[in-house]
Amino acid sequence: MNDGDAPSLVALLRALIEDAQTLVEAEVGYWRTALGYALGRIRAIALLLVLALFLAFFTLMAIVVGLLLALAPLVGTWGALALVAVTLGLLTVASLRLAIRRGRRMIRLLTRPGAQDAP
Repeated sequence: MNDGDAPSLVALLRALIEDAQTLVEAEVGYWRTALGYALGRIRAIALLLVLALFLAFFTLMAIVVGLLLALAPLVGTWGALALVAVTLGLLTVASLRLAIRRGRRMIRLLTRPGAQDAP
């Protein structure tokens, strides 16, 4: 074999380095484009989520007002207000207790990896 037939070790290393640089540049370009696309979409998604939350809130308000109007002839205005308020209060307390319980369980599992996942 003479030098003209086989590339030298230096030439092979240069080609390898060039290929690695090309690969890195392509990956960086891909992820830059993907991130740009995602950031462009995040604003629209966030606005839609905010709109959905507002609409859900107003839907719940309409249900509460509807319950007050429907119950007022049956138990009186103050009775309807008390019934709806107590029911909403109980649902609030139950939701908070469940959230606190799940939060504590999550913290326990994260701080003590060997702990059992008991409710």
